[in-house]
Amino acid sequence: MARRIIDISVPLKAGIASDPPQLAPQIEYLDHHATAPGIAAFFGVPVQALPNGEYCAIERCVISTHNGTHLDAPYHFFSSMNHQLKPGGEASMRIDEVPLEWCFQPGVKLDFRHFVDGYVATPADVEAELKRIGHELRPLEIVVVNTRAGKRYGEGDYVDAGCGMGKAATLWMLERGVRLVGTDGWSWDAPFSHTRRKVEATGDASLIWEGHRAGREIGYSHLEKLHNLEALPADGFEIVCFPVKVHRGSAGWTRAVAILHE
Repeated sequence: MARRIIDISVPLKAGIASDPPQLAPQIEYLDHHATAPGIAAFFGVPVQALPNGEYCAIERCVISTHNGTHLDAPYHFFSSMNHQLKPGGEASMRIDEVPLEWCFQPGVKLDFRHFVDGYVATPADVEAELKRIGHELRPLEIVVVNTRAGKRYGEGDYVDAGCGMGKAATLWMLERGVRLVGTDGWSWDAPFSHTRRKVEATGDASLIWEGHRAGREIGYSHLEKLHNLEALPADGFEIVCFPVKVHRGSAGWTRAVAILHE
């Protein structure tokens, strides 16, 4: 059986609208000539002694674990988790504690591109989409959500684009055994600019980051800033998204891919 791998990660790139300005990554590129004087001095030889006067190309990055395509640990959402499963809950897992089994599982895609920016998806929306694609959700499947934001990555409106997943919708999936989900938006939740207007109008602070905070009830992880989800079928593929093992981190970068067996 042939295997096709589809990259569903974004490149880590500076100078584009991938995050709010204060959270954007910075990358300094040092080429072969820039690094040559240092290595020549270390070995006590002139730069001209190196092939073409060159050494190595390297990059210096100022980034957070939430830049680029990354996997959030339950610790990112709240300090404790599993309050719905265990009296008093328990300490939230950090990224180096997330079970690797969560990160290599069959995937299913919910196509929510038709929802307007700022819309908060409900359990009924999830059920309706699963019915439309003829899929019954199974434990540990990785559910990815294709939003309008997927086509806006790097554009000025990216952070404000796409729908988000509400607490009730997130819990509906977690209660059926899902432990890893993902979105091509900046956040699993609806864009903050839209939520802020709702909070200002209602005074309801429970609307803030509601999808994330479902993890307080049932611990789970999610992928953010996925890409190219339009290239995936509704189901019949696997997702591999092992995170970088950042000690006690709240997230880890991942080169998430989908594997189709054809």
